[in-house]
Amino acid sequence: MPDLEKYQQPQFFVSEEKGHNLRIGDLFRLSLRVFKVRPMRTFLTILGVSVGVGTVLFLVSLGYGLQYILIGKLAATEDSLISLETYYPAESDLNISYHDIDNIIAFPETEEVSPVGEFSGEAKSDSLSGFLLVKIIKPNFFRLSGIKPDLGSTFTENEKGTVISNTALRLMNIKEDQTSLGKDVSVKIFYPNQDGLDTKTVSIESRLVIKGIVADEFSPPFVYIPSDAVAEKPPFFQRIFAKAKDINTVEPLRDKLIEKGFLISARIDLVNQAKKIMVVITTVLGIFGITALIVSAIGMFNTMIIGFLERIFEVGIMKSIGATSRDIRNLFLMESLIMGLLGGIGGILVGIASGELFNLGVNYLAANLGGKPVNLFIYPMRFILLIITMSGVVGVLSGFWPARRAAKLSAKQAFTK
Repeated sequence: MPDLEKYQQPQFFVSEEKGHNLRIGDLFRLSLRVFKVRPMRTFLTILGVSVGVGTVLFLVSLGYGLQYILIGKLAATEDSLISLETYYPAESDLNISYHDIDNIIAFPETEEVSPVGEFSGEAKSDSLSGFLLVKIIKPNFFRLSGIKPDLGSTFTENEKGTVISNTALRLMNIKEDQTSLGKDVSVKIFYPNQDGLDTKTVSIESRLVIKGIVADEFSPPFVYIPSDAVAEKPPFFQRIFAKAKDINTVEPLRDKLIEKGFLISARIDLVNQAKKIMVVITTVLGIFGITALIVSAIGMFNTMIIGFLERIFEVGIMKSIGATSRDIRNLFLMESLIMGLLGGIGGILVGIASGELFNLGVNYLAANLGGKPVNLFIYPMRFILLIITMSGVVGVLSGFWPARRAAKLSAKQAFTK
């Protein structure tokens, strides 16, 4: 005589330990049936979620990349963030004297200074020469100002080197590439006399080696030379970079300099303003991306609804052989969770692949147009983990209502529909 008890409580759906609840492993195996029964629909649903998630990652990572590039350009060095560019108003016709420099150094908030003298001059290579702007500086100027050569390096203390603009190289018919590094140039400086009506020519005894090149198409040709290489000190300076002792002394130092009649330009102000602008841009890009994700979530919700309507009879059979309402609800939620997570993983791959292809195209155009390669996309790991979590949540939310309806459906209702 057959054992009827095993048919009353099939072990596939019943767990003695759980009390008529499907185990996680059973739920997972049953959830994978949807990939075999309706593979095309399931694939398209996951693809829709992947496109939505990929759009979010593409746009937000672009915002992060643009922010990194902009902030990196504004704050090339840490010291430049707490340094104040100080100068007199142009209409005052005043220049910074050595007495002014001593006063600024005497401020307790001042860590170090770097004066900049700008005078007309002439640079000469092997055969050609050109008139340009000569900037007499100390080596710490590059660290305090945040200016870095696009090619080569800066000069150090007691080094007879120079950093020159690409436009100045054109005047002397020197190539604007790596081959120009190491070439020698001679420089003459024209100091103004006390009456301001005439100039005094000061020649630098030794030739200077080109250490670095600054690409600047918008400024007149210029050359940076070390103050140690000039036999006669400049009569005055046009501007000075004053570094504060720390971030907390930037404001007090700024106030004291303004009281002395100086105008102040601080990179930290530019950085803070740029951060605010980039946060807005990243947020707007994120909103566009989330809109695409919502559209794909609606498509997934529609798929789950259709799947529920097609499986009403199947739900009735499962309940008739012992599956509880909780089992049915968890089964639908597990299916939607798996599709959401797979869509999130696929979206990450789509977003990164799209970003890399876009970045490759931009760098190709930049190389052909004489620009420098850039990395427009940054993918923070925390944001990627957030996207995967968000994809799972979207999947669960999309399947919640169909799961709830399926759980409330009785076996009798399922067979009569």
